[in-house]
Amino acid sequence: MRTLIPCLLFGVALPCAAADSKALLWQQPAPMSTADWVWGPGGKVRAPQAPFEFIEEDLNGTNPKVKVRDAKGNRWTVKFGGEDHSDVFAARLLFAMGYAAQPAYFVRSGVIAGVHGLKRARPFIGKQGEFAYARFKLHESKKVTRVEGLDWSWVDNPFVGTHELNGLKILMMLLSNWDAKDSRDRKGSNTAVFSKASAGGDQLLYSFDDWGATLGKWGGFFSRDKWNPDGFSQQTRIFASSVDGQTIRWGYRGKHGKDISSGIRIEDVRWLLTNLSDVTDEELRAGLQASGATPPEIDTYARSIRERISQLQRLCESSTETR
Repeated sequence: MRTLIPCLLFGVALPCAAADSKALLWQQPAPMSTADWVWGPGGKVRAPQAPFEFIEEDLNGTNPKVKVRDAKGNRWTVKFGGEDHSDVFAARLLFAMGYAAQPAYFVRSGVIAGVHGLKRARPFIGKQGEFAYARFKLHESKKVTRVEGLDWSWVDNPFVGTHELNGLKILMMLLSNWDAKDSRDRKGSNTAVFSKASAGGDQLLYSFDDWGATLGKWGGFFSRDKWNPDGFSQQTRIFASSVDGQTIRWGYRGKHGKDISSGIRIEDVRWLLTNLSDVTDEELRAGLQASGATPPEIDTYARSIRERISQLQRLCESSTETR
């Protein structure tokens, strides 16, 4: 049984993770510059640097991936097949909002030396190791490592009922991430726990670790997709609305959809907006460009994300008016 202490925000007492707990889902983010949106949580210094050396193919999950080592000795998981843009942009938004996100970069083209024995990744890497349009995610670092075998679900974790968890749920819906698999799913979980070394002892960072199925259309198996600016834009009008000034109606549909959209209060929306409202159009556009979006895609996504943020702001205004 986890211990809860009261948090007071906007005059409402809510449960928070215990003060002495090592579990952490969110931290107050530092002020972000446009350059931070370009480089993301890893910064410019951590960006992958050629030449790249093949380590092995990664056959986990559904998308083709390989593991490589770069010129600085860092190990990267390189993903192909339609998730090269969305995962990169999501890392920047999560970082700006104070949630754990692994360094991720969009690499337009390059060469991987020593490639051999490929299976699923074979169509994406040429005979000389050449590739195009890939997402590089840092495999691990000396200070942060994934805790194997430790996952969590949306309904069973140390943060149920907190602003932090409900804020993450809102971001899932904001980016239309329909692939919300967790520890209950036999085919693999997209939730993860990382161990971070710190002076006060190792911390357990809870995160949602796969944002490839975003920025498209949410929905059922035959209607959902990934990185579809037009589809994302079309669903923006039904993203969020108020029923009575207090009850929120979410348009989102996806894996564990009811768990994602339920239990979110106006106070949770206000809490997230303390940081989300500060994001500028210039920053959104910088993050999208760094993710490999074309100019028309940048225009569509920036406009739609801004409208979704505006809908959240109107929810809070409507709630204030009905008090």
